[in-house]
Amino acid sequence: MVVQAYILIQTDVGKAAEVASAIAQVKGVTLAEDVTGPYDVIVRAEARNVDELGKLVVSKVQNLEGITRTLTCPVVHI
Repeated sequence: MVVQAYILIQTDVGKAAEVASAIAQVKGVTLAEDVTGPYDVIVRAEARNVDELGKLVVSKVQNLEGITRTLTCPVVHI
């Protein structure tokens, strides 16, 4: 089973492209795009389970320089 999520990211001013590029290199990230709107970067990530997804977000994504806030939206199939 694969658990997926979208991560909405706010960055320091002018850092969106740099952050998206850095996040795209993280294992488990399948998509990273800098965008316009209330968030600066949208990321799609996947892991084998919810615990691994949480560790990915906390240790690999949130620690990147230039990120000021994240919101993780797990994908749910009903």
